[in-house]
Amino acid sequence: MSKIVSITFNPAIDKSTSIDSLIPDKKLRCASPVFEPGGGGINVARAIKKLGGEASAVYLAGGYTGVKFTELLEEEGIPCLVTQTKNNTRENLVVVEESTNKQFRFGMPGAEVFETEWQACLESIANIEQVDFIVASGSLPLGVPVDIFARIARIAQDKKAKFIVDTAGEALIKAVEAGVFLIKPNLAELSSLVGKEELDLESVEIEARKLIENGKCEVAVVSLGPEGAMLVTSDVQVTIKPPKVERKSTVGAGDSMVGGIVFSLAKNISLIESV
Repeated sequence: MSKIVSITFNPAIDKSTSIDSLIPDKKLRCASPVFEPGGGGINVARAIKKLGGEASAVYLAGGYTGVKFTELLEEEGIPCLVTQTKNNTRENLVVVEESTNKQFRFGMPGAEVFETEWQACLESIANIEQVDFIVASGSLPLGVPVDIFARIARIAQDKKAKFIVDTAGEALIKAVEAGVFLIKPNLAELSSLVGKEELDLESVEIEARKLIENGKCEVAVVSLGPEGAMLVTSDVQVTIKPPKVERKSTVGAGDSMVGGIVFSLAKNISLIESV
């Protein structure tokens, strides 16, 4: 199989629990927590592993939570390439209210990353050999420059690797300016990328194809929530609807989608079938 590398600058330990009802100002008795390694690229690598493939996870980690984070990944058999940081790896909290089956997600900000740390992470990526797919996913913590994915795009180009980006805001804008293989924005992220307040479904294909024609990317997979996803290339436009499933959690859903696409492409499955 082709070699896949995922990159995460803002990883987190996802701590999940459940409770009968969320009531303010009272001590609430929660179920035993479950700890999982998370963050954009980490979720991609874990999804690929669960599908029977393998992806190496490149990430920043520090402090006692960073040690625990790497232990969790290693327990799942994910190959790790870690850049140590001075500050602790963040933790997120996910609480399911059993009486309503609603999920409450509390995302914590990542601690500041210093220039020597993100530079060391970039260097570790540049030193990777024989990589076919590089996937950068997730948010950026304080201290990491917004053009970091654009810098990785140039590394990918030097390696002749396909670069997939799943992020938002200025980081996504900078990345596509450098040129990438595939982007996976949702409607809001695509709107921001093309400088529009909002887009309807009819405008998605038009705006995505403009990006492709201008050489910003080769493939756009726009996630549409319950409506599925729209795949757009220079000569293809197709909307793919998912089967109906029972929703247990939305954590890592978009990252898992990216993982499934990349895993399939690495097996030389067609683009449409991969999506």
